[in-house]
Order: sequence, then structure tokens, then C-alpha cells
Amino acid sequence: MTALTLVDLVLRSMRKNLKHYYLYFFALIFGVTLFFIFSTLQHDSSVVEQTDLSAKMASGFQAATVLLFGILLIFVTYANDLFLKRRSREIGLYQLVGLTKGAVSRLLIIENILLGAGAFIVGLGAGLLVSRLFLLLLMKLVGYEGFVNLSFSGAAFLQTAVVFAVLIVITSFRMFWKVRRSQLIDLFNDDKKDEHPKQPKPVLSALLGILGVAMIGFGYWFANSTYMLNAFLLLNMLLVLAFVITGTYLVFRVTIGWLMTLVRKNQNGHIGLAGALSIAPLMHRMKANAKSLTVITTLSAMTLAMAGFAYSMYYSTEQETRVWVPHDFLIDEIGEGKEGTSEERAAKFAADLDEAGIGYVMQPITYLELNASYTGDNLPDLLGWEGNTVTANVFDVRQLKAAGLDIEEPKAGEAVIHDSGIAWLLTDEVFPYEASIAAGQTNEKLRVTSLGKREVASGYAGVHSQLTVSGETYDRIKAAAPAETHQLVAFNLADQKDLAEASAIFRPYRGDMTLDFYTTYKESLSYNGIMIFITGFLGLAFLVSTGSILYFKQMSEAEQEKRSYTTLRQLGFRTGEIMKGIRRKQAFVFGIPLVIGLVHSIFAIKSVSFIFMSTDITLPVTIAMMAYALIYLIFAVLTIGYYRKTVHAAL
Repeated sequence: MTALTLVDLVLRSMRKNLKHYYLYFFALIFGVTLFFIFSTLQHDSSVVEQTDLSAKMASGFQAATVLLFGILLIFVTYANDLFLKRRSREIGLYQLVGLTKGAVSRLLIIENILLGAGAFIVGLGAGLLVSRLFLLLLMKLVGYEGFVNLSFSGAAFLQTAVVFAVLIVITSFRMFWKVRRSQLIDLFNDDKKDEHPKQPKPVLSALLGILGVAMIGFGYWFANSTYMLNAFLLLNMLLVLAFVITGTYLVFRVTIGWLMTLVRKNQNGHIGLAGALSIAPLMHRMKANAKSLTVITTLSAMTLAMAGFAYSMYYSTEQETRVWVPHDFLIDEIGEGKEGTSEERAAKFAADLDEAGIGYVMQPITYLELNASYTGDNLPDLLGWEGNTVTANVFDVRQLKAAGLDIEEPKAGEAVIHDSGIAWLLTDEVFPYEASIAAGQTNEKLRVTSLGKREVASGYAGVHSQLTVSGETYDRIKAAAPAETHQLVAFNLADQKDLAEASAIFRPYRGDMTLDFYTTYKESLSYNGIMIFITGFLGLAFLVSTGSILYFKQMSEAEQEKRSYTTLRQLGFRTGEIMKGIRRKQAFVFGIPLVIGLVHSIFAIKSVSFIFMSTDITLPVTIAMMAYALIYLIFAVLTIGYYRKTVHAAL
């Protein structure tokens, strides 16, 4: 066979399989486009310089590049496996008419290279056209209002070319390996493999089916229990993943098939046309689909949890910043190169604010820095408090209220702890516990009754716990240890619109430990903006990939079932009657992984919701899940549309 004949066969094969290739081709284009955009934003020097986010962007986009490559690798290789299985009979026919395995391998590899090259060229063009839009979105998310000019990046082009060359090499090798190791009879029967797997005995099916649900339930319970938070946190997380993933596989492999068997038995096998087109095909292909549905469900849950968490962080930036930066500005006694006491520097800052015409409330705040030891029946081991001495800053609740903080006022002899750095460990079961405060020559015994909703002084989160006490208790402790008194001065503006201007004025007065609200908020917003940008695009890439995989599988099954549709049409059944059963089948194929993935992600987000101290994240999580479900719905509609065309053309 000449090279010209082989190329002619390649082009003829691609034209013949065009209806199967178009979504795969556009999915590849989408992958190239996303990868090129990520690489462009990562390597463009003007973006890094003008946004002043070089460290965050470099680390974030490098991690995203690796993850995106992993997503594309899984998607492309999985999609190629599906197409090779779909074309097994065609490969067998080529060998029957005299082509050697080497010639067939070359045909498939040339076809794969042409398809990949076309997707690469179109994807680069699309990336160049829309990268500006993604840049504007990124700038909006990080709160940057300046103009950034984006230019073509040679480094991004080279990185994208290398990545997709690797993908083409991997998929081409898999094609070569499949052709080399396949027997002719296997190629003609490949599409029927695993359609009629040996089912476990009824009792064993029931036990395994119940076990799958029980393992998922145990994973949910353990992830949200107090047993999760101990010195073996990492091992506990792996244990939860193992239980949930194994349980999910058993649900798809055994539980659902077992339930379908019960339904069919209860109806004495009379499941009707809709059941014959939905329940029967699903039962026959459950073994083949169980692994892929488990992978898709698990990764869907991880993607949903990641996207929901990132959006929740972005959504709650302002409220959460207020948790650990309660005052607009705070001047303390710490900081090299800062001349004068906190009162003197506060007076200078106040004069600067007066000169700028910015209204404010200034409140001196004193605190006592003392050694403390804690004892309690339910103190978490991870804190390491039992038997150890820690530093505690004791504050007078009267001064804090005068500064404008709305906080709980403890009773005499009691205290409230404020420490957002360890708040996730301070569950309701921990309280109350006893605190012994070393004040001079005496020890003051306090009963710590609850966790405060926010810090009371900026900059100490995770460093020193803050205890608020009543005025009477504070005066008594201060009298016993007057030398441990420290001075802070809090400023809160009358109009929050002046924060940006006041923050610029405050820069020379900022200490090493204290934070001003506006600067911290903008830094957090930029960090969370980059995180949601990355997770959003990774999630979108994963959604398109998994949605396409499900679509490819259903296209192949539609072709395999075409004879059945022809028979049904010849018997007089209308397209609408046949489509009722097909819609039920697609509701399972797309709906069950989506629903289980949503439930998995809800429990995953719930297990880490302790991070959000002052924000209800129900709304952002719901929005993320609705967007995810909408994209899956689009693929389900496309699949049903393809089936309708297949059924309509069957007669």
C-alpha cells in the first residue's frame, strides 16, 4: 500500500466518522484554549507587573497547569478508548481486506495526529480571541481597576504545544498497542463485552448493595464527627475517601443493579417498553459502566467541593476579614523603626486624618499579656494545652465596647475566648473549661464559657489567644500584675468610603503584628479572586470533559441499539413512545452521578464549614451547584437529541 492510499483511507475514515468526532474535536479545542489561556496569563510579564500579584499568580497558575494537564490527559485517553472500542469492528474489517496491523496502526495514528493538529490550531486561535475576556474577569475578581495590555506569549505557545504533543504521543501509543494485542475475533465482539456479566447471588447482592450505602454513610458521619479532628487528621481524611469511593463503586456495581432486579421481579418481568429501553440496558452494561461512573461521580464531588469552597471564600471575604481584623486601624507598641509610644503615634495618625478631613472614633485599649494554663474534659489533643503553659492576652470588655465592638460581656469570674486561628477546634463540646491565669504572685481562676465570633485585636490570630473578661475581673487581674499592661489605640472611621484614603495615610504607622482592615481585605480579595478563577476554570474543564465522555458512551450505545429501534419502529411504535424509555435511561446516566456527586460535595463542604466563622455559605454553594448541574443538563439534552435522531432514522 502506498502512502497516498493510506492518506486517502485516513481522510475517508474521518469523513465517515465525522458525526462521532465533532464533539470530541470541539472538546479538544476547548482544552487547548483553556490551557493556552492559563499559560498566557502565567507567563505574560505585563500582567504580573501591573497587578503586583507575582508570587500568588505564579504558584497558583503553576498548580493549575499541572491539574489541567491531568484533566486533559484523563479525558483524551478515555475518549480515545471509547472511540477505539466503537471502531473495533472497523479495525477488524481493515485487517480482513488485507491490511497489516502495522498499516492499521499507521492509519489510526495519522488520523489522531491530524485531528490533534486541527484542534491545536483552532484552539490557539480561540485562545487568542478570548484571552482578553478572561484577563478582564481575573482583574475583576482580584479587584484591580487599572488597564492591562495582553500580548502573544511565546512561552505559552511553546508550553501548550509541548503538552499537546505529549497527549498525541500517549494516545497514539495506546492505539498502536490496542491494534497489536487484539485478536481478530475480539475486535468483532469488543462492543458486546461486559454486556451480560455474571451477577452475584441474590443474598450476596443484597449484602454488597447494603454495604455500599453503609460505607458512604459511615464516611459522611466520620468526616463530620469529633473523631476526625485529632493527631491522625491526614489518615482520617484518607480513610473517609477510601470508604466513600469504595461505597460509591458498590452502589453503581451492585446496589443499583440489585434494586433494578427487585423492580423487575416485582413486576414478574413485565416492565413494559419504557422499562425495556431503560432498566434492561442499564443492567446489562452495569459492570462496564460502574468504574467510569464511580470516577466521574468522585471527581464531580471533588470539583464541586473545590468550586463551592472557593466561591464561598470569595463571597465571604469582607465578613471573614472582619473576624480577624475587627478595627479599621490599630496602633500598637510593636515594630522596629517605629518611634514613640502607641499614644504618640496614634496622636500623629489622628492629626493626619483630621488634615485629610476623615471622620473617626479613637479609643485606647489596654490588655494584659499573661501566662495561662487550661484544663478541661474535652480539650482537643491537637491544641496541646493540657499540661502546658500558653500566652493569653486579657482584654477589658468595657474598652472594647467603647471602641465599637459588639461582643458578649462575660460574668464576673468568667471569660470568653477569641481566637479565629483555632476556632475550628473549639466546638461546643469543649466548653466550659478552666483557665488559670498567672497574675503576679497569684493565680486567677477563670471559667471559659464560649468562643467569641471575632478577634478583639488585629494581628494576633493563631499567635496568642484573646480572653475578654468583665471590668471587675480585669481590674482585679491588672492590680495583681500591673507590669504586664500593654497599650493599643483603635481607630474606626465614621464613613467606610474613606477606608482607601485612610489606609494610604496609615502605612507609616503600621506595626509588625497589627493589620488595617482595608489593606487586609484587598489582599484577601485578590488571593480569593485568583483561587476562584483557577478553580472555576478547572471545574469547567472537568465538566466539559466528563460530560463529553458520558455523551460519547451514549452515542456508542445508541449505535449498538439501532437494530432494536428499527425493530420497534417496524412493529408500529412511534418515536415519542420509544423516547420515553430513552429519557429514563439518560436520567439515570446523567442524573445519578450528578445527584450522588452533589451529596458527596455537600458533606465535604459541611466538614470544612468551620473555617467560615461569620458567614452563611448556603447561597454561594447553591449557586456553584446550580451552575454545575446546568452544564450537565446541557450534555443530557444533547444526548437525548442524538438518540431522537437515531430512533427517527432507524426506519
